[in-house]
Amino acid sequence: MSTMQTKTNPFVTETTELHEVLNRQIAGWSVLYTKLHHFHWYVQGPHFFTLHAKFEELYNLATAHMDEAAERLLTIGGRPVATMSEQLRLSPIEEAQGQFTAERMVEAVVADLRLMLNVINEGIQAAGAADDKATEDMLIGFTAGLDKEVWMLNAFLGK
Repeated sequence: MSTMQTKTNPFVTETTELHEVLNRQIAGWSVLYTKLHHFHWYVQGPHFFTLHAKFEELYNLATAHMDEAAERLLTIGGRPVATMSEQLRLSPIEEAQGQFTAERMVEAVVADLRLMLNVINEGIQAAGAADDKATEDMLIGFTAGLDKEVWMLNAFLGK
């Protein structure tokens, strides 16, 4: 794919590779946001208060990353996916299905955050190939916080 930059805006690339990977992130964050709400509402047991608050913190983080990625995509000439059907189709994250134990919810979140880290790393590569340092920097910034969340959730699980 070509990564030529337009003459009017050096940050807008003619390739859609970066646009596509940012849309996968937007879709993933959107589905994860809903999944985290599901877990927030349905968590039960002795860890209710801890996990209820943690899931809320994480769905707020998902919202922030989704919005930042969408605004960056608009800045570089892309069009963020904005319907649930598009988001479900493009998302690396699957919807929550059924009732999970609190521990299984945390395991699912860890797996989902790892999936998002993979998509973010694809975005870092695509941004680098497009010489889009601002997008690359934004995505690198996402990874540090997510790495920490994965570590903390694994510590909760005793792993």
